[in-house]
Amino acid sequence: MAEEPIAAAGEEGGPPPWRALWVSAAALLATLALIGLIFMITWSNRARDEALGWERRTYEVMLLTRTIDATIARSEAALGRYVLDEDQNTGTAYYNDWRTAGWHISQLQRRLRDDPEQVRRVADLLTLFERRNLEISPAASAAERREGSGGLNILYQAAQSATLPALRAQLEAIARAERDNLARRARATQIFVARTDAFTEWLGWLAILIGIGAIGLAVLAYRAFVEGRKARREADSEAWRALELERAVQERTRELSDANERLKAEATERASAEAQLRQVQKMEAVGQLTGGIAHDFNNMLAVVVGGLDLARRRLHGPRREVEFHLDNAMEGATRAAALTRRLLAFARAEPLLPEAMIPSERVESMLDLVDRALGERITIHTRFPETPWHVWADSTQLENALLNLAVNARDAMHGSGELMIDVDNVVLADEEIDDLPAGDYVKIAVADTGSGIPPEHLERVFEPFFTTKPMGKGTGLGLTQIFGFARQSGGHARIASTLGEGTTVTLYLPRYIVAEPAKPAQAAAAPVAETRTVHPGAVILVVEDDPRVSRSTMGALEELGYRPLAVPGGREALETLETHPEIDLVVTDVMMPEMTGTELAAALRRLHPHVPIVFVTGYVGEAGEAEELVGGELLRKPFTVAALARAVESALGAQGRVSGSHLASTGEAAE
Repeated sequence: MAEEPIAAAGEEGGPPPWRALWVSAAALLATLALIGLIFMITWSNRARDEALGWERRTYEVMLLTRTIDATIARSEAALGRYVLDEDQNTGTAYYNDWRTAGWHISQLQRRLRDDPEQVRRVADLLTLFERRNLEISPAASAAERREGSGGLNILYQAAQSATLPALRAQLEAIARAERDNLARRARATQIFVARTDAFTEWLGWLAILIGIGAIGLAVLAYRAFVEGRKARREADSEAWRALELERAVQERTRELSDANERLKAEATERASAEAQLRQVQKMEAVGQLTGGIAHDFNNMLAVVVGGLDLARRRLHGPRREVEFHLDNAMEGATRAAALTRRLLAFARAEPLLPEAMIPSERVESMLDLVDRALGERITIHTRFPETPWHVWADSTQLENALLNLAVNARDAMHGSGELMIDVDNVVLADEEIDDLPAGDYVKIAVADTGSGIPPEHLERVFEPFFTTKPMGKGTGLGLTQIFGFARQSGGHARIASTLGEGTTVTLYLPRYIVAEPAKPAQAAAAPVAETRTVHPGAVILVVEDDPRVSRSTMGALEELGYRPLAVPGGREALETLETHPEIDLVVTDVMMPEMTGTELAAALRRLHPHVPIVFVTGYVGEAGEAEELVGGELLRKPFTVAALARAVESALGAQGRVSGSHLASTGEAAE
């Protein structure tokens, strides 16, 4: 298009085409010359800057040599004062100045690393510096040991050494070499400055030539303006066509957006349907769980109600029959309490009482119990690590889990076979075992040689109330409780089984680094056949919001020979303690309105630290974690009179030993 207006101008009597070509060629040459000059000026400026940089480096090196000399002189002067006055501050000044001199030498070495001759001189300087350090450091050591004139003699001998003059001579040699380099680089800098000035002058003449060429280009620019106006008209026409195309694209985009919104609405409806389906599945699981609980509790309550009813009918009959029916009722109530604890463990609501322990020692200590539970036809094999690791877990829950696994293995082997208990230390990668984070774990595997579990049942064995045992042989909560215990302890449980070969259940518990852990709250010991009151007549405050439980606890304490007082809540308990300073013990429920048992315990430790506490709980829930129960006895509902007696005596005995209260005095008087 540029050639058409040039040809037209030639035809109309304007400048011939060869002139335009000449101007274009001249402009091209001028541009190339301009680029060349700019390149040369840039190169000259860079060379000049490098020369100036070398000069700066020379000045820095010379300054460093003087600084090193002055710092060494200050350090040796400080050493002389240190030898004379043996003052620690003077010695610190000597050491600081000597280290500073060494640091300056390293800086000098870094700045001269590209000059081989200077590198050699600095290496010699460093050798002399280290040799001088060996000569004067014994004097500093003698002054530090306060040996008197011993350090002065060493310093005098060091002053006669030729090392220090050689060191200063080496510094002077380095500075002299840099001064020579400075003179040479100054001459190079002047050459580059002169060259830059010449190139700048040439650039000015070239600018004049370019201005002349610009006049010729202005003529061509006018021609281009005419052509540009024509091109703008054509561009406007193209713009209208592009606008129409853009409108069509917008319309299509709107249609696609509407389709996308419809897809989003369909996805939302599908997600809602899936959520409803999951809720239905949850409700089905809750229904199965409720049915299982109702079935088991009805069986247990039938035993309790039937036993109590028969005992009441035989109340005036033979004592043996009454005791037999009462024992049946107690057994049913105990089974109901055990089921409740299993359900709480499954729901992760049962409070764990963790402690630092070694699982292999726990397994070894309960081998006799497991052996009696399995019978003589089952052989037990164990394997423990050479260096056992600790875990932080509830020891009772761990023992129950191992015993449950052993009993399940016995049933799977029909009373005959081999049981392997393997405890090992393992290091797991992130999510190597389901969602467990990477770290150290203790693996506890219980393997049997039984009949195995069918593959279609293997994924359901941890579900509540699912069991592969015959009707009436199991509740289906054993493995569920074990799974809940493992997850609640920060670990995991897995199961693997092969039909006809056996089953392996593996627990993974995170390793615990023992560092004086706090003593956990101790659960009340198991009921015993006989109770013995060691502190008769002790005043015990019972805090319980349920009147029936309060009356039962009061009756049990009176039966044991104590003097109980009852209040319905924490606020009343604090008021009673203010008016009855003779109270020796507080027995409090954990879950109460207004003020929980853990909140009451916190207030008691602040206001009445000498009064011990017994916590009574069946479900901790939001009342507090196990750490908040540290420092008190823990009694689980439902409890027997014997269990209450053991918890009370343990709390009173510990308080008497620690605080030296009137309980200890009473015991001594009785003795």
